[in-house]
Amino acid sequence: MFSLTMWVMLQTLDDHTPKYRDRVANPGLMIRPRSLEIGFNRSIPQQYSKYVQHLESFLQPYNDSLQDGNQICTKGVYFEQGDDVVAEKKACQFKRSFLRQCSGLADSNFGYSEGQPCILVKMNRVIGLRPKGDPRISCAAKVQRETPLQMQYFPTEGILDKSYYPYYGKKLHAGYVQPVVAVKLLLAEEDYNSELIIECKVEGSDLINNDERDKFMGRVTFRVNVSK
Repeated sequence: MFSLTMWVMLQTLDDHTPKYRDRVANPGLMIRPRSLEIGFNRSIPQQYSKYVQHLESFLQPYNDSLQDGNQICTKGVYFEQGDDVVAEKKACQFKRSFLRQCSGLADSNFGYSEGQPCILVKMNRVIGLRPKGDPRISCAAKVQRETPLQMQYFPTEGILDKSYYPYYGKKLHAGYVQPVVAVKLLLAEEDYNSELIIECKVEGSDLINNDERDKFMGRVTFRVNVSK
């Protein structure tokens, strides 16, 4: 009886779309390198090499040579491809070269050897998500400062372009890579040898970023401590 019940239940599952998706509208944020506490001495490569390796590994699917096989999509509009659950979906190009100084191409150390580290921020994949407005990543130091912590965003203004949505799932959207925003921390002299608490949020859209019950919904907080 148990085996029969399980068999019947399995027949109701879709290979491409999860049956229950309670949190479709509010994905979480994550960073790369995969650590919420980043600390190193910029003069000691052994201390930051693991972060550089994480970034290089993560960006492999974004290599320009691989992304050349994907579509050049119209910016600012969703890439709708219908509801056919059999036909494989096309993916929009997101080349690592879009990340410029944080691509690891011109600077294989991603700024860590200069004490100006790059952090990659990504939004979790959610099937069918269509964020309204103009979603972008915005970061700031959580502790009040006399002068704001300086940063550069790649792509410009931290945009998560609509052309990368919706996502159709791992099986149908095999070539898909989610958009990434690189944040380069332009640390000043007073920023070294002290812990910086930085929060990044999704802004400019209908996505929730202030739910006190979930610290990762639409935002992520991490710590950086760089010494010279």
